[in-house]
Amino acid sequence: MTWQPNKLELERLEKLSELEARGVQAYPARVERSHRCAEAVEAYEAYAAANPDHDPSVTPVRVTVVGRVRRQNVKGKVAFMHIEDESGRLQLFLRINDMDPAVYALAQDKLIEVDDFVQAAGTMMRTQAGEVSVRVSALTLLSKSLSPLPVIKQRVLDDGTTVEYGEFSDVEARYRQRYADLAVNRDVRDVFIARAKAIRALRQFFDSRGFLEVETPILQPLYGGAAARPFITHHNQLDQDLYLRISFELYLKRLLVGGYDAVYEIGRDFRNEGVSFKHNTEFTMLEFYKAYIDYEGVMRLTEQMVSSVAQEVTGGTVITYQGQQIDLTPPWKRLTVREGIQQYAGIDYMDYPDAAPLEARILEMGDALKPGQTWGKLVEHLLGTYVEPNLIQPTIILDYPRDISPFAKRVTYDDVHVERFEFYINGMEMGNAFTELNDPRDQEARFLEMARTFRPDDDDAAPLDEDYLRAMRYGMPPNGGFGMGVDRLVMLLTDQRSIRDVLLYPHLRKLD
Repeated sequence: MTWQPNKLELERLEKLSELEARGVQAYPARVERSHRCAEAVEAYEAYAAANPDHDPSVTPVRVTVVGRVRRQNVKGKVAFMHIEDESGRLQLFLRINDMDPAVYALAQDKLIEVDDFVQAAGTMMRTQAGEVSVRVSALTLLSKSLSPLPVIKQRVLDDGTTVEYGEFSDVEARYRQRYADLAVNRDVRDVFIARAKAIRALRQFFDSRGFLEVETPILQPLYGGAAARPFITHHNQLDQDLYLRISFELYLKRLLVGGYDAVYEIGRDFRNEGVSFKHNTEFTMLEFYKAYIDYEGVMRLTEQMVSSVAQEVTGGTVITYQGQQIDLTPPWKRLTVREGIQQYAGIDYMDYPDAAPLEARILEMGDALKPGQTWGKLVEHLLGTYVEPNLIQPTIILDYPRDISPFAKRVTYDDVHVERFEFYINGMEMGNAFTELNDPRDQEARFLEMARTFRPDDDDAAPLDEDYLRAMRYGMPPNGGFGMGVDRLVMLLTDQRSIRDVLLYPHLRKLD
């Protein structure tokens, strides 16, 4: 559908025509900038500190700044504008005597207005009201805004709470027009600055410990490494179906066979599953694999990693998430799956060694179950229903049932659990890790066992990957592996309840 301008947009189009009639380029090809807005203020403050007796209305500090006009106030022969760039806001002081009157008239006649981008050159000063400003000698329009940015209005209720209303208070509209959301909400921009800091801190953490960052295929001939339904695409030239990866795991562990001691990857995974406040079909994953350590070593690395990234992003290891104070300082609490379920569900699942009696016991507790689940899946149900919601402070849950953990080594004390852990914060699963299986015979048996128990309505098929088994047969060193959704970590560090608030472009339903 072609653009149908509304009343305000028609007014701006008329102003654009008037600008062009006056010979003004509304979208010039060249731009100059000597300082960002914050740097211009710093330059003035440095001069003022070195020259305490200076006249604040006149200084030799010359700057050329650029930004979007956020406020405008014209008072006859004097005008004030606030412009904003990524570093912050800065006031422009315009006076008809200081600049070309024809250019001043552009501001006076509101042909340059709020939401336009401008370039301003002049000297730094402090106004009588005390605000550091640019005394403008030259003003250039850089980009004319044809659609006014939406306005989010706020009202304080009698109980002190603040509600938002107006044309851009709808959260989904902000997701769909993230560019406008970022333009009008500084706090939203700050979330994605923090996200970039978190990813940079993750890289610094692993690089400083001798890990090699690598890239593995996004399009894969066979998916694996996680329990999820994949997206399928087709390669026309090869006439071959391919899968968008659901995990990096099997490709990264092949690299340990190839001789690397420690590798990691930060990138996109794609899982064709439901969405929720903590799930998006496309998300950023961190996985690492390190030779010659077990899951105990991975636990220590995990505690160090999360606390280190929190320190870098927030300045400390004690954070507040959704009103709850959380201490990320190592060491964290540890519970086995069995201990957690005993503590919070009040049953010992080892008293029910087969699926049927355990299913009956869970049904007695009043839970709804999908019929015919495996024993391990039933244990997982108990964990998710009764234990996870209570894990507010960082907690490592370890030793999972073998039949839901196809890539982990058995524990030493029985034949039904494996050396796997997940860590939880504020009731949310944050990461998953193993003492990785490196016996190709055992791995093949696990693949075959999962194939026998797989049902078409499940999302956890684990196809037998013969090439991965071939790699294992060359000899894979003992190793520990780890996977974590980066988006959830960013949610935690920026106090955002929904994963959509930490994704620049979350997936949304198509509008009718």
